[in-house]
Amino acid sequence: MAKHAFLSASASHRWINCPPSAKLCEGIKDESSPYAQEGTDCHELCAYLVEKALGRDVEDPTENLSYYNGEMQNCAEEYTNYVLEQYERAKAYCSDPMVFIEQRLDFSRWVENGFGTGDCVIIADEVLHIIDYKHGLGVLVESEGNTQMMCYALGALEAFDDLYDVSRIEMTIFQPRRDNVSTSSITKEDLLTWAEEVLKPTAALAYEGKGEFKAGDHCQFCKVKATCRKRAETNLELAKYDFEMPATLDDFEIAAILPRIDQLINWGNDIKDYALTQAQAGTHYEGFKIVEGRSNRKYTDEAVVAATVTEAGYDPYEKKLLGITAMSSLLGKKQFEQLLGGLVYKPPGKPALVPESDKRPAMNTAADDFKDN
Repeated sequence: MAKHAFLSASASHRWINCPPSAKLCEGIKDESSPYAQEGTDCHELCAYLVEKALGRDVEDPTENLSYYNGEMQNCAEEYTNYVLEQYERAKAYCSDPMVFIEQRLDFSRWVENGFGTGDCVIIADEVLHIIDYKHGLGVLVESEGNTQMMCYALGALEAFDDLYDVSRIEMTIFQPRRDNVSTSSITKEDLLTWAEEVLKPTAALAYEGKGEFKAGDHCQFCKVKATCRKRAETNLELAKYDFEMPATLDDFEIAAILPRIDQLINWGNDIKDYALTQAQAGTHYEGFKIVEGRSNRKYTDEAVVAATVTEAGYDPYEKKLLGITAMSSLLGKKQFEQLLGGLVYKPPGKPALVPESDKRPAMNTAADDFKDN
């Protein structure tokens, strides 16, 4: 099993915002999930395809990947093509750029025992490019201000800055299942300033378990998010509005509450999940009991059901057109676009109220149309 740093780059968003959380989570075992293993499998496939495309001698891991499928292959091929494009781009301004895959990156100059593994590092004169593959479908990951990428960039500078004259760092999140390729850049000077003024002092606090607890969106992957007292206090402060009917709140109050609603809901769900796990292990919560949840009827033997219905003179199967995702996996994205690109459309989405920072353009509302008239 791979060794993980105490103050890891992947968890830096959390411990930079909430330094003492690192010590609080220390010793708590990481919970594995099918999604995590699927991501690990795809990273391994991505590394293989890129190395192979670069002409390196590597072993095909496909038969050992538990979650390998057509979609994973397509995602890994898209990633490989992107890396090769960036490599060719680097050749345009540097005669001898280098590509490192699954590279250990040590940033312990700023973070005690700090290290991580960069999916892809392309190093050339002027530009250092860090590319990180994300297989997840749930959370859209942005590169701007991404502390994991910034830590990786510091590690890459430590390793290769003497070989190339780097002045700018590009950081890319490649997240194909969300159609997300997010790239941002930072000067070497600004990155080193951040490392000295923000990362280093905060990491020192985190390493000692000092600093102030702080709740926020960085709590999402914290191991103690369900029982954290600071998170509870923050959300219970918001929950006091529950005692007033929405009609009694003015627009300013509602605007103040909106940014924190999702945090409150997530916190409530985390508490429920934790309590259920504890109750199943024997903990009793006054006023609550464990019951069997609702379920749907299922056939005991589908083959026998199909044969019985067929014998009775009926067709037990329905013929259904594959959905767009399944069809894209069947044909491959390139052939899908060639064959069906003109036969696909995207209807307007359901209206959603989101923060101003959301990149989507604002919709015209009925009130806007009335104003125009």
